[in-house]
Amino acid sequence: MDFADKKAVKYFLKDNGIEDLTQLKLVFKSMAGSLLDELLEGERDDHLGYAKHDYVNKKTDNSRNGYSPKNVKSTYGDVELSIPRDRKGEFEPQLVRKYQTDITGIEDKIISMYAKGMTVRDIQSHIEEIYGGEISAQTISNITDKVLPHVEEWRNRQLKEIYAITYIDSLQCSL
Repeated sequence: MDFADKKAVKYFLKDNGIEDLTQLKLVFKSMAGSLLDELLEGERDDHLGYAKHDYVNKKTDNSRNGYSPKNVKSTYGDVELSIPRDRKGEFEPQLVRKYQTDITGIEDKIISMYAKGMTVRDIQSHIEEIYGGEISAQTISNITDKVLPHVEEWRNRQLKEIYAITYIDSLQCSL
């Protein structure tokens, strides 16, 4: 979806029943949580060396072992994440680290990376900027491969028309 296209945004709002800013904030919160879950899943795939159900490429005795719920604070409020686990307990996600409870700002960076159509190297530099650590280009590529189908599905969904009105009131005082 082209976010600069006001008509498309209006369709999106109506199609999803968004009538006020509170509902819009909930949509952003849900999108950020879903996107983070997919990115974490991509991190685990990279750690294990194979994608889910891709047993042909499995060259490890380690495997997936479900998820652990985790609540983190974000720009949009508390978000429940599903942190992937591995059988041997060796997987340590870099996107949302152990004991990290505040991800304020991370979701904005992640969403902006995809919205801007950044390259793997651009995304890699942003992640390094956020964490100060290194994530390989291959890991970023695996993560984006996991998320892109969901982004494309969201971009190509059916949209309807809506008219939104915003009233803004202010008072300016100068000394």
